[in-house]
Amino acid sequence: MKNKKRNAIFEYAEAFGVALIAALILRMLVVQAFRIPTGSMKDTLLVGDFLLVNKFVYGAKTPERIPLVDIKLPSYRFPAFKEPKRGQIIVFKYPLDESLDYIKRCIGVPGDTIEIKGSNVFVNGEPEGEKNLIAKNQFDPVEGFYIDYYRIINNNGAEYTIRVHSNKNARQQNYGPVAVPPDHLFMLGDNRDNSQDSRYWGFMPMENIVGEAMVIYWSWDKYVPLWDLSEKIRWNRIFNIIR
Repeated sequence: MKNKKRNAIFEYAEAFGVALIAALILRMLVVQAFRIPTGSMKDTLLVGDFLLVNKFVYGAKTPERIPLVDIKLPSYRFPAFKEPKRGQIIVFKYPLDESLDYIKRCIGVPGDTIEIKGSNVFVNGEPEGEKNLIAKNQFDPVEGFYIDYYRIINNNGAEYTIRVHSNKNARQQNYGPVAVPPDHLFMLGDNRDNSQDSRYWGFMPMENIVGEAMVIYWSWDKYVPLWDLSEKIRWNRIFNIIR
């Protein structure tokens, strides 16, 4: 009986160990969870959204550091299945502090020239896409500003909504033109007037890419009390594909 119990314990421990290793490999090379901490991508992504990020599509990387002790390791990036395109939402290591993960939308790829005039973004001298006003002067009580919403359809067929402050000074928004260097991307937040992005910290090295945002698997509103679950959980956002 004792041997049977020991064998059962060993089998359970072995199964747990295999499952743990498989989960670590999946997290390292395939899919990683990510939480939205700020409003820089509103209303596409909201504070309290929990995402799954596809890591292998742009080429997953082996671990760069030993956990806890923060010792740097030689790292290898696996071959990518595709290159980043304009309009895609990408998670990446913040260039000024690689311990932080950021999420923004790719606006420019290597070789593009980016210029911003007021609330209008130009890529290679052309608008970033067809731009249509869908809502005006919507008050955001969290940010304390009136917001205009625009729908963008870019040349790749990507469709997304951006926000700009209704009463902003357009002269203060001019930027560029700048050329995106090789192996870099130009990243912007969809909440254009409340986003720390490539306008402030420069181009994002493609070496810093973590993966492409895929789906919202959970979402709740941090401003709603925990006891009010029916309102706190954003049921309509769960399992939404991210575009």
